[in-house]
Amino acid sequence: MTFEEYQQHTGRQLISEDLHSLEYYALGLTGEAGEVADKIKKIWRDHNRVVSDEDKEKLKQELGDVMWYVSQMASFLGFSLHEVASGNIAKGDDRHARGVQHGAGDDR
Repeated sequence: MTFEEYQQHTGRQLISEDLHSLEYYALGLTGEAGEVADKIKKIWRDHNRVVSDEDKEKLKQELGDVMWYVSQMASFLGFSLHEVASGNIAKGDDRHARGVQHGAGDDR
């Protein structure tokens, strides 16, 4: 499946026009990212940082939920996932070339 196919498919899963908003997608994204972090915390706390196959499957599902919200937010803003991914690669390549991967701030 391509980014375009994924974005088109997830765009058909809109629950309600009332929930089609930037705020809804941002809150959903942060909530799902929090679920990923919580699963990692429990692996760290309860399993001595050993990631089981079951843990990997649960994390894969949560990452899928994160992707859904990223896809919806990108669509809402008029971006393709390809644009988002390509821009992220270009930003990382530029930072690597300038030796500024470490540090704080978006404009390094």
